Amino acid sequence: MGKFQSVNELVQVLRPVNPVYCIRPESLKLSCNFFVNNFPGKSLYAVKTNPNETVIKNIYQNGISNFDVASLEEIKLLRKIAPDAKLYFMHTVKNRNSIEEAYFKYQIKDFAFDTKDELNKILDSTKNAKDLTLYLRIFASNEHAEIDLSKKFGASISEAVNLIKVAKLHAKKIGISFHVGSQCMHPISYSKGIKEIGNLILKSGIEPDIINVGGGFPSRYPDLYPQPLENYITEISEAIEKLSLKNKPELICEPGRAIVAESGSTIVRVELRKKQKLYINDGTYGSLFDAGTLNFIFPTRVIENGKNLSRRLTPFSFCGPTCDSMDFMKGPYILPNNLNEGDYIEIGQLGSYGLTFRTKFNGFYSDDIHEVEDKPIMSMYQQDEELKSNYLVA
Repeated sequence: MGKFQSVNELVQVLRPVNPVYCIRPESLKLSCNFFVNNFPGKSLYAVKTNPNETVIKNIYQNGISNFDVASLEEIKLLRKIAPDAKLYFMHTVKNRNSIEEAYFKYQIKDFAFDTKDELNKILDSTKNAKDLTLYLRIFASNEHAEIDLSKKFGASISEAVNLIKVAKLHAKKIGISFHVGSQCMHPISYSKGIKEIGNLILKSGIEPDIINVGGGFPSRYPDLYPQPLENYITEISEAIEKLSLKNKPELICEPGRAIVAESGSTIVRVELRKKQKLYINDGTYGSLFDAGTLNFIFPTRVIENGKNLSRRLTPFSFCGPTCDSMDFMKGPYILPNNLNEGDYIEIGQLGSYGLTFRTKFNGFYSDDIHEVEDKPIMSMYQQDEELKSNYLVA
């Protein structure tokens, strides 16, 4: 992994043929500092969002020492990189072998569930251990989220009443969790989820030791401008206070996108232009899955390469390198009109899921990853005026 002052310098030095992924350590420092200094509890980084070793090392070094893991492989990765980190196995559907190995080999004591069968699986696989912290995940509305996660996970309140009573008999500590969906665009979703926790407490008579408000904290995109993250923290804090619990519960959250989105970008090269379609060397089977499958519009800028760029801007669509016609990113991506073969474009906000979703379909794959020191194209943590000069042209 090389280190460059900017994407401009990287392109000038490497003249890359394949896509290049960029990591910005300073961006990770800013986002980690925000959650460490502002969230009134523990922040668990959701490893699935970006499991790159450099990214995780930076997150750990910047004060986040708790991690939300979803698989045995993620557990092994974290134990390798940050052996002293505390890991929470928050996937609500796990195989018995993973639970057993997580508990007995990797000393993980925190497990999530949302069904009686999963609860029994955890208890059986840990041999009815007496030092478990069990998190009951309840259903929460995802109406304000760009990506709905409510269809697979979460117990209804009627189901949860009996589940929490049973879990209470076996657990050292009880947690209640929910997830408002990925890229949540309104803070009210969190207070609604916390209100559902209040309903469960009222009906079950059990107060949790821990409340987990999950992930969903948003990042910024050209067509998605959420409220400041401070508003989300305030909404959560005020909703917790309204529960008026006898004993103040520990509060945790699971940010992923909001921690890493700004830190990553991909440099692509134009291989062909057909009118308003740019054929680039990365796509939906690479780091741009969300751009194609979910039609996320990512910020873009042209990397100057000694060419006089047109002041006329044009809405482009991107076509990826594979032979699959679904390898298409509608956009629009607003760029100078005179782009052609050989021009380089940086696509931002790919720190979340950009590396995670890559495949080797058709043999197109790049693991060329470098660090850069310049600012991201868009940011929730830096003032807009600092970034205006970065937009469209690098």
